[in-house]
Amino acid sequence: MRHLAWLLTFAVLGLAQEPDDVPVFGVSVVLPAGLAGQIYNIKAESKKLPDFKKLKPVGTIYTYSLNITPREFNEGFPGVGDLLEWFAIDYTGRFYIEEPGEYGFALTSDDGSKLWIDDKEVIDNNGLHAPETVEGKRKLSKGVHTMHVTYFQGPRFHVALVLEVTPPGGEKKVFDMRDFKPPAEYFESTEKR
Repeated sequence: MRHLAWLLTFAVLGLAQEPDDVPVFGVSVVLPAGLAGQIYNIKAESKKLPDFKKLKPVGTIYTYSLNITPREFNEGFPGVGDLLEWFAIDYTGRFYIEEPGEYGFALTSDDGSKLWIDDKEVIDNNGLHAPETVEGKRKLSKGVHTMHVTYFQGPRFHVALVLEVTPPGGEKKVFDMRDFKPPAEYFESTEKR
């Protein structure tokens, strides 16, 4: 039954794919192993990330990776009407580390963004700015970790949000939650508890 659920999720995702030139911050289909992003309207002329605790979400999206390379943004926000500027997204999720060690992270955004791992800030790329990349490192032990990425889009027409990871001794690549899911035996051991 679990395998059927995964197949259905991937089938729906295949239908939900957008052309490469359209930025997709996520889909409305729940992705159990992905990031969940709460969407917020923010005040026009905001210069930094909002205090999300003071805002009410207007929607939720799900994604396996943040891979919106710098581009023009004229189509509006996919799945949430006509949001084109002055919105924010608060992504959260859990990922599994098989190989412990120091991991490098790079967060590119237009406009501001931040990355936390296990509630510790790793990257601060906040503020109104053109596409900019900020890097940080974090030593991670084997096991499950939490991820929190916040992002806001200021004035219209350009957008970017890319999260990359460099594993110990590895090459930099886009962080994809599917590459950091626990092995099957992890689920079996937690079900026995």
